[in-house]
Amino acid sequence: MKPSKIASIARPNGFFGRLIPIFGRFAATAALILWSVSAHPASAAATGESAVVGEVSLVLGKAYLLSEGKPRKLVETGSQIHASDQILTQTNGHVHIRFVDDHLVSVRPDSQLEIISYDYDAEHPEKSSIKFNLIEGIARSISGEGAKAARSRYRLNTPIAAIGVRGTDFVVSVSEQSTRALVNQGAIVMAPFSEECLASAIGPCATNAVELTDSALQMLEFEGTALVPRLIPAPHEREPGIMREEVQLALADNTSQGEGRAADNDAYLENVTSLRATEQAANDLPEFTPDEAVASSELTNRQMVWGRWASEPSAQERITLTYDEARIGRKVTVGNSEYLLFRTEGPRPQVGRGLGPVSFSLDSAQAFYNSESGIVAMQVNRGNLDIDFDQSSFTTELNLSHISTGFVDFAASGTISDRGYFNAIADTQRLAGAVTTDGSEAGYFFEKQLENGSINGLTLWDAR
Repeated sequence: MKPSKIASIARPNGFFGRLIPIFGRFAATAALILWSVSAHPASAAATGESAVVGEVSLVLGKAYLLSEGKPRKLVETGSQIHASDQILTQTNGHVHIRFVDDHLVSVRPDSQLEIISYDYDAEHPEKSSIKFNLIEGIARSISGEGAKAARSRYRLNTPIAAIGVRGTDFVVSVSEQSTRALVNQGAIVMAPFSEECLASAIGPCATNAVELTDSALQMLEFEGTALVPRLIPAPHEREPGIMREEVQLALADNTSQGEGRAADNDAYLENVTSLRATEQAANDLPEFTPDEAVASSELTNRQMVWGRWASEPSAQERITLTYDEARIGRKVTVGNSEYLLFRTEGPRPQVGRGLGPVSFSLDSAQAFYNSESGIVAMQVNRGNLDIDFDQSSFTTELNLSHISTGFVDFAASGTISDRGYFNAIADTQRLAGAVTTDGSEAGYFFEKQLENGSINGLTLWDAR
């Protein structure tokens, strides 16, 4: 069915807004610049290549750079980005790009982003033209001078919808059949492709368009069978003011401790505000949370298990044993007031040497959302854990959901000790865990504060 025309942008009544004309007053945007690039696009006449429009400022995990007429190559910090290039991230890949006008784009794991065009006019920024295509996965965009000055000439395409900006900071998640977006600061406009909204065009579309601002505790979703995008619940995990304070801390660390420390803060800033929206509906059975409690006999076959202080499990317990069951042949690694993580270990609890980088798959998990309304079980839809034993570091991500919270992404990174203990502590979240001495199993406890309540849970992992 061909989408019908809507002459104005549809916004919800009441607190979240009203119907406004598409060419109405733009929402004000904050001048938030996280990184700077000292050089403008170099002239490409001497090399025969297109001009450099950006540079990779951070790489976590594995990602590839796809350039027209060239074989793909691994992305590295400092890799130059040209118009028409694509960034392809693997399951553990995460890439930050700093463009010549201080525009930051973060490409999340399992994602593919194409830079269709990036024409920044430093002398006349209002004449700039910028266009991206998020083919799959998740990306975050924080506008630079070009997008701020030429909002009518900025476009981010997805497989089924176009997004224009009226602000500075937003996150988009796409698949072939859906597009979801969350605004951290400012506003965006989303519209489905149609005869009046062509993928080949530039700037925001007016037909069947919906605007989302950072004041709405919602995110935009468009599915292929719908006529217009719709607003659905989503958590606001952090306030822009807190982000600005963290940016200042990151910049201070960059000055006092060098580039490596700044990269750590760079990764943290992205992780704590990221969004993972999955295709699984909130009332479906979760993939990694068992429908019923796992039998004690199955859990005791593992080297690493969770023990609980309570003698009787609650109705929502899924992957825990009693304290007495868990400690048979095992010793405590980390814990809190409710749970302890046990593992088998020899007389010298040291992680084996020469393990190198190891990726883990999520075996099972349980998670809860705690609010004034009570405690409810959440779904754990997806997870990644990567440990580099040579570098004594780890990164992890969990994707959770519940109808009360929408989709929530928990992500953290940090160091791991030679005894196999690891943790990450921030102002709104924390994690504590351990890995078996042979590097074959891992587990961690996590918790995260949301605007209205908190989430916490347990995980168990197996090396791939």
